[in-house]
Amino acid sequence: MNKTLVPVIAKSLMGLMVAVGLSTALAQAKKEVTFAHQDMQLPYRILMDAELEKATGYKINWRMFGGGGEVIKAMSSGDVQIGEVGSSPLATATSQGQDLRLVYILDDIASSDQLISRNGAGINSWKDLVGKKVGTPFASTAHYSLMVGMRLEGVDPKSVNVMNLPPPAIAAAWERGDIDASFIWDPVLSKIKRNGKKIADSGDIGKKGYPTFDGLVVDAKWAAQNRDFVVAAIKAISKADAEYRANAAKWTVGSPQVKAIAKWTKADEKDVPDAMAMFGLPDPATQMSNAWLGGGSAGGAAKTLENSAKLWKEIGRITDVKPDYSVFVDSSYLRDAMK
Repeated sequence: MNKTLVPVIAKSLMGLMVAVGLSTALAQAKKEVTFAHQDMQLPYRILMDAELEKATGYKINWRMFGGGGEVIKAMSSGDVQIGEVGSSPLATATSQGQDLRLVYILDDIASSDQLISRNGAGINSWKDLVGKKVGTPFASTAHYSLMVGMRLEGVDPKSVNVMNLPPPAIAAAWERGDIDASFIWDPVLSKIKRNGKKIADSGDIGKKGYPTFDGLVVDAKWAAQNRDFVVAAIKAISKADAEYRANAAKWTVGSPQVKAIAKWTKADEKDVPDAMAMFGLPDPATQMSNAWLGGGSAGGAAKTLENSAKLWKEIGRITDVKPDYSVFVDSSYLRDAMK
């Protein structure tokens, strides 16, 4: 090798190493998160275009999923760090050892999950489900309410053909006449109700001691390392909820809020106001109470997870029920957001 080239090559290599080091440092310092959302028509959809990024200082990669079970799988693989998960899939995941934390109640599902029978299917009550085909996303809150409802009404679940269908598949199967009924939520709910009627809803079942909810769920390790993001996100989301609670009458078809919600959930604008009205949106103080995130193992959220897990174990979907589900509930992020 030409000796005169040695210093030049060495200098080039050093420059390359410095550049690589800077690139790695920048990548490590980059604040970025993948946030899983579903199609529930919630107030904080108005933040999803850019406002939540501004509030948190993070670049947010939004990914839409067809149900909480899909969100859980993505979180398990590390592809998603935070997302919207219903109480039933959260109970399944934590029972199977996934290290997740419930940090905020996005909604009390109340009457927003509904059992709808297709016109002409001959279903007028729970008992008429015997021998019929009922579509619902397995392990979802709707599936949980369906199974609990049948038990409460004395219907043997084995006598009903319960089919595992994600929301888009339910809409398609409904149009083809392939299913007789469905326990599902909006926006699919509004579509199938045009050719069907309500038999029951999750609120009916909740009043009998089996409520359901959707929550903001985080990977425990990631959240601990990105606490500022989680707190800022909760603060912004709770502010959007408060705005809706105070001004729901103004969130009408044609309003920027309803347009944003329709955009992110792929719903028809005209269906959004009624769909939103079916949810309960507990304020931060209520969430911190024993009715929701407080109360330890006897708290509302922890008991709902426990009851869900017990049902899934009984029907063979999971093998273990944890002794205390409050370990998967962390109200400290909300507490900080309220300061």
